[in-house]
Amino acid sequence: MMPNLIEQLSRLPIRLGWHILLMALALGAGILISVPLAILATRRRWLQGPLLGVAGIVQTVPSLALLALMVVLMGGLIGFWPAIVALVLYSMLPILRNTVTGLLGVDAAMVEAARGVGMTDRQMLLKVQLPLAAPVIIAGIRTSAVWVVGIATLSTPVGQESLGNYIFTGLDLRNHVATMTGVVAAAGLALALDGLIRLMELAAAQRSRALGILGGAGLALLVLGGLTPLAMAKLSQRAAVTDAGLVRVGAKNFAEQYILAEVLAGQLREAGFRADITESIGSAIIFDVLAAGTLDCYVDYSGTIWATVMKRTGSQGGQEVLDEVTEYLRERYGIVCLGALGFENAYALAMTRARANELGVRSIADLAAQAPTMRIGATHEFFGRDEWAAIRDTYELRFAQNVSLSPTLMYGAVRDGQVDVISAFSSDGRIAAYDLVVLEDPRSAIPPYDAILLVSQRAAARPGLLDAMRPLVGAIDDDAMRHANKLVDLDGRTPADAARWLRTR
Repeated sequence: MMPNLIEQLSRLPIRLGWHILLMALALGAGILISVPLAILATRRRWLQGPLLGVAGIVQTVPSLALLALMVVLMGGLIGFWPAIVALVLYSMLPILRNTVTGLLGVDAAMVEAARGVGMTDRQMLLKVQLPLAAPVIIAGIRTSAVWVVGIATLSTPVGQESLGNYIFTGLDLRNHVATMTGVVAAAGLALALDGLIRLMELAAAQRSRALGILGGAGLALLVLGGLTPLAMAKLSQRAAVTDAGLVRVGAKNFAEQYILAEVLAGQLREAGFRADITESIGSAIIFDVLAAGTLDCYVDYSGTIWATVMKRTGSQGGQEVLDEVTEYLRERYGIVCLGALGFENAYALAMTRARANELGVRSIADLAAQAPTMRIGATHEFFGRDEWAAIRDTYELRFAQNVSLSPTLMYGAVRDGQVDVISAFSSDGRIAAYDLVVLEDPRSAIPPYDAILLVSQRAAARPGLLDAMRPLVGAIDDDAMRHANKLVDLDGRTPADAARWLRTR
């Protein structure tokens, strides 16, 4: 445990730095936008309803969905800017609402007295209304700050590093030390901000300059202290950039993808390229990001492109699907499908052997009669995919309950009887380790899922890059990938360890 904790803490300065940068910029922009809008709304009363209504609507959009939407609206751009825009939008409602409430709550007698001594509207706002409303306004900023710290952890699936990297990868890899490091760091940051902004709130209420200076100095120290390691690391990275430039490798949010990203990065580094991995990118957006050129390469699966991108239904032979996918990607997006890595990671329905034997279930077709009394567990993404609709409709499956689970938790859930069936991945080492049975697909509802190496149009034009990755084509068979997955999922090894095993076996 101690080496794991030391490893996680070694990453804390950079991830905390990114998190603080996201929080500081989003909160600062939210204040600069929201306070003037709120002042305008108190001068033009008809604006209050629409302004607060729009801000409220933004709050009703699930934060992860808003982050993914920003990626789409920004042309497939991932990372910092989609995260910042989404966080600014989320920060605005409490600041807007409290500023409007604070300004309208200023005693009318004070306003009339200010008018009586000849103050202009501008003077009344700056010298009377804003100072009197300051405690309420700062309370809104305080609420917004805590919200932003929490929501910033969700920027990981859109490619922005933050404390969320600890949480997502920790959950995906069942690394509880990593998960708790992220949770504790995010909670500590939120509590520190809340306490420091509370000092500013008290300073405004009590007209205490000392409290104001103390709170402001604390905030400045927190932000500058958090950003210093990040700034130093970025300067160091700039100095280390080689002539070969940077190759951006992507990974979806499960163990196999982390391993394969490490394999790709290792192969590229060996060829003299500088490779950076962006992990835990949402499955729903990673292809669009590659097509936009924001990512350079990653491993996807032929069936995913076939069903999700090409919108094809029905199953064909693996080579036929691979050929059509390769041609489609080249013609439509200029993306190079370099080839299949040599193994398949298909969706498959699986049960424990004991439960399958008890019910006499050997294939998906056998489930139709049993499904109304059974619970199926799968990732939330699977239940929204065309493959699930094809399986469900082809076999007329109507389960009693669909349970959304993370890829990490669903294998344990079926093993322990919390669900009856799961949507397993055929290359997962836990299938054999947990004595699960993969149900046959006699009607070929599930397309083949060969792991394929995709390279963006821009990256494919770089001299030597395709040649550097070609040795990986056909180099990883089913047994090797299952063993590599087992090293991570069951043996507690890191994705980098598993990748080294794959490349040197």
